[in-house]
Amino acid sequence: MRFFKKTNINFIDRRRFFYILSVIVIAIGLLSLIFKGIGYGIDFLGGTELVIQFDNPPSIGEIRSALSASGFAKAEIKIYGDPRNVLIRTTELETGTEVGDRIKNALTTHFQKNKITILEEQKISPKIGAELRRDALYAVIFSLIAMLIYIGFRFKFIYGVGAVVALFHDVIVTLGVISLLDGISPFFDFEIDQNMIAAFLTLVGLSVNDTVVIFDRIRENLKIYKAMPFRDIINKSMNDTLSRTIITSGTIFIVLLIIMLFGGEVTRGFAFALTFGIVTGTYSSIFIASAIVYEWSLKKIKVNHEI
Repeated sequence: MRFFKKTNINFIDRRRFFYILSVIVIAIGLLSLIFKGIGYGIDFLGGTELVIQFDNPPSIGEIRSALSASGFAKAEIKIYGDPRNVLIRTTELETGTEVGDRIKNALTTHFQKNKITILEEQKISPKIGAELRRDALYAVIFSLIAMLIYIGFRFKFIYGVGAVVALFHDVIVTLGVISLLDGISPFFDFEIDQNMIAAFLTLVGLSVNDTVVIFDRIRENLKIYKAMPFRDIINKSMNDTLSRTIITSGTIFIVLLIIMLFGGEVTRGFAFALTFGIVTGTYSSIFIASAIVYEWSLKKIKVNHEI
């Protein structure tokens, strides 16, 4: 099945418009990251996190009052999926389960007619949080390097450069959009945690898949149409694979959208990063990665003429 039949879109000649569009989006995202940022989860900050279930949906204001009276005025409190479940985070760390016990006692005293149950409790020291932040950064960087080596070996080095630039584009754009949307509503309440890092690593793998398919078709067409200009070969290759790209990315997008809308609080950040990342990944495979390969070919031609 082909989503588009016999398309003849001139992608390469429109590349400068999309360069400008990408630069604008990246600049806005970077400004948001610099001045607004994105909050880190307890995985990376360190502290104590509890998921507490009430028999009846509680009032966030009452919970905050109860915790403030017990010395947790700066605790983060939010509904966690089910209206009866509340996520409480604090940067305080004490031995054993002292922090959790103090929070539970404060809530039990305040909500005497609303039974509470601790569903989950975890503690992470600031030192471990710093190590996790460092390791997460290394994981993203090493994945990009691995893609550069793999594609450079399978095709040519410049193809690897084009793919990695496109992947870097996807990560920065997605991160910038997450920063822009973070906090504008309870639905868009994001934070950088291990799930979010997993989403970016998955995005790298999914995005490079479309890029490799296009590069593979370019390589095939170079052998078949030896007299055809390189610009036309790239355009033909992208038109040949357009239907496959849209069908593959579209089906993944639908599944991720459903997970984002109905999967609950735990998976929402992961699903949003991948849902938006699929869109920008498809875009960059078409308008960034192949365009960089073409720009390199123009530079080589210019150098050869000068020689």
